[in-house]
Amino acid sequence: MSEDEFTKLYKYMQKEFDKVNKKLEEHDVRFDNVMSSIDGLTKLVTDYHQEMLMLAHKVDRLEQWILKVAEATGVKLAT
Repeated sequence: MSEDEFTKLYKYMQKEFDKVNKKLEEHDVRFDNVMSSIDGLTKLVTDYHQEMLMLAHKVDRLEQWILKVAEATGVKLAT
């Protein structure tokens, strides 16, 4: 292979590698965006789950109070 042919091949390969690198960078940006979205959704789900646990605890506590009041006042509750 002559030096001129090698130079042409080298330049061609550099252009192709640049194209591949550009595509990889684009995919990195998209991947980062997807991961950020997933992180945001994970936080929403976690927050929602915690709120539901707190709400369930509050409902249980209110139910216990209602049962105590009903017992103290002689009211029979329908089950």
